[in-house]
Amino acid sequence: MEFTADLRTEAEPIWEATLSHPMVEQLGEGTLDEAPFVYWVKQDYVYLVEYSRVFALGAASAADLDRMGTFAELLDETINTEMDLHRSYAAEFDISEAELEATEPSPTTRAYTDFLVRVAAEGSFGDLVAALLPCMWGFNVTGRRLAERGLPDHEQYAAWVEMYSSEAFTDLAEWCKDLLDEVAEDSTAAERERYRDLFLTSSRYEYMFWDAAWREEEWPV
Repeated sequence: MEFTADLRTEAEPIWEATLSHPMVEQLGEGTLDEAPFVYWVKQDYVYLVEYSRVFALGAASAADLDRMGTFAELLDETINTEMDLHRSYAAEFDISEAELEATEPSPTTRAYTDFLVRVAAEGSFGDLVAALLPCMWGFNVTGRRLAERGLPDHEQYAAWVEMYSSEAFTDLAEWCKDLLDEVAEDSTAAERERYRDLFLTSSRYEYMFWDAAWREEEWPV
């Protein structure tokens, strides 16, 4: 069994909890109130900034030019294309660039991104890939499951589902899965156990990111 297939089995309860979360269910149905989704869009912009740092650290820690180049391309694509698309998408909810830039990370966003950047900066290349994979793979699974149910009537929510269920995003998730399988093949049992823990932690943070948006989480004090 491929290493990521084993991870998928272990993560399934977390991903099922995500798919059955009211935020995700109502997004797919097109019935979600826009306030928590606006919150999500703002927090996701903050997340993308730190996500870019992870790609930069991936390029720095990659052992060969091919992997280094791929992470450099992902960094460039995220900063110069995806973030522009995110700004355009946010504008459809009347969120200005100034609002995006002024968004303070929620407790969950800060915890998740601090975790990712710390793993990327202090861990091995395999650690980085394991922690990064749930963002790509989990969103792809969510988008595809929602797409199977039919696109919502809400135009912006339908665009979200289409983006994360797209062939391009599926290919990105598959690339990251294949990369972790390659890395795991040459790793020790102890290293693979660490990858498993990192993968499951990121999967839990993915659930928490949705839940924080649903609650429009703020610092309690």
